[in-house]
Amino acid sequence: MSAQPPARGATLIGAAAIAMWSWLSVLAVATGRIPAFQLAAMTFAVGACIGPLSVRARTGRWPRLPRVPLAAWLVGVGGLFGYHALYFIALRFSPPAEAGLLNYFWPLLIVLFSALLPGERLKAHHLVGVALGLVGTVVLFAGQGGANFSAAYLPGFAAALAAAFVWAGYSVLSRRLKAVPTDAVAGFCFVTALLAVLAHLAVEETVWPASAGQWLAVLALGAGPVGLAFYAWDIGMKHGDIRVLGAAAYATPVLSTALLVIAGYAAPSLSLAVAALLIAGGGLVAAKDMLTKRD
Repeated sequence: MSAQPPARGATLIGAAAIAMWSWLSVLAVATGRIPAFQLAAMTFAVGACIGPLSVRARTGRWPRLPRVPLAAWLVGVGGLFGYHALYFIALRFSPPAEAGLLNYFWPLLIVLFSALLPGERLKAHHLVGVALGLVGTVVLFAGQGGANFSAAYLPGFAAALAAAFVWAGYSVLSRRLKAVPTDAVAGFCFVTALLAVLAHLAVEETVWPASAGQWLAVLALGAGPVGLAFYAWDIGMKHGDIRVLGAAAYATPVLSTALLVIAGYAAPSLSLAVAALLIAGGGLVAAKDMLTKRD
């Protein structure tokens, strides 16, 4: 996983992470009533194995964990565990729809933070694309019911916004650590799983999957949205077009809602269709350079 694909290829790999994240909600629902930190521990443990297994499958050898500087460990583990811990806190202390909407400021923050990177420059179409994505996300969440931003939920809202900043920071700082190979993500996932175990033991009661289907959902969640997706995102952030990926990330809630509709967990709605059009249009606008130029 340490090879460096061309910028367009790396961007497409990063986009694959967005597609995998869209399965997170439907798979999480299929896991049953497993507490959040326990589920994180189980799935990140699976995710830690995905990288080495994929290298073994491709090359016939087991990879060695690369030497990783302390800064990369702080960014990697801080990003993966910090984001999920904050988001779980947000869901515990505020309504999920409002927490999700505030959390989805992270794609916008990624685009804005990318301007601080050497050699990166924001253009008008990047800002228009991410703005359309943000509007589409607001339309989607608004269609799920009236927003309730009561002051009683401020701790949860603060955690949701903090999670957005943590994930955006992790993503953009990965670009500054592009010399660290993507194989290191396995180590980040392993440590995150250990921290999630500690958090689970401190605040949750253990609930194991109740059926073979729920166990399969846990494995699928760990293999995809909490496994390969993080390796793919690392490649996209380090070697792809961060601004395009930031705008494209707004497709995640739309695709996720569409999959919930297909699986029978949610009903179709006009807001879903409008949000899909806005976000797809925003993604195309933001990707104008990539679509019209060759590597």
